[in-house]
Amino acid sequence: MTDVRPEEILIGAIAGMLAGLRHVAVGASSPVPGAAALLASAKGGGAPRVSVLGSRDNNFFTDGGKELFDCAGQGRIDAFFLSGAQIDGRANINLVSIGDPDRPKARFPGSFGSGYLYYVVPRVILFRLEHTARTLVEKVDFVSAPGTSEPNVHRPGGPYKLITDRCLFGFDKARARFTLESVHPGHSVEEIAENTGFDYDVPASVPETPVPDVETLALIRGPVAEQIAEIYPAFAERVFGVARAA
Repeated sequence: MTDVRPEEILIGAIAGMLAGLRHVAVGASSPVPGAAALLASAKGGGAPRVSVLGSRDNNFFTDGGKELFDCAGQGRIDAFFLSGAQIDGRANINLVSIGDPDRPKARFPGSFGSGYLYYVVPRVILFRLEHTARTLVEKVDFVSAPGTSEPNVHRPGGPYKLITDRCLFGFDKARARFTLESVHPGHSVEEIAENTGFDYDVPASVPETPVPDVETLALIRGPVAEQIAEIYPAFAERVFGVARAA
């Protein structure tokens, strides 16, 4: 299907990572993860439960981030999404600054609750739309949230996958290392290597990331697009041509 959009491939791939979970939470500025969570719920007959911060229709929290953190600490959130200006090969993320922290070349919004959620949510999916050697680096300039911890640290949560606009990586917590799991249509294993700043494992055969089937595309472009338009109207109109209902 040549008319499948890159965003739809990502949405379909992420939704597959959420099947069978109880509760998925999505933070701010996350239209693709939000749409993926809604797709997983639509395919699962309402499971997982989806909480999208900032949404009126799909947000079960009454106290915003505070309740999100409480639920996560109680083990009541199974998956969450994190990103970073930089992500390195040990799944550390940087949301603070580039360069010397005292004289940074660039500053970013800050860690917010990333360090905490990274420790307590069992399935943290890292998401980065710019897959380049400047974003996927050998070592982050500042560790906002560490990907791994020492063996004596109680840590039920941590990185599960890293998905970008080019490919999907899996993460082995025991080895603190990524493995290339699939390459999105139109991209190649060689291209991934050229644009990734950290080392990772490459199996002998790397499959192509599956394209959503006809039924899944109908869900994405129909009810999911209508739901995500409630909080991300510009995204829904640009990608799906769906305007937010009055």
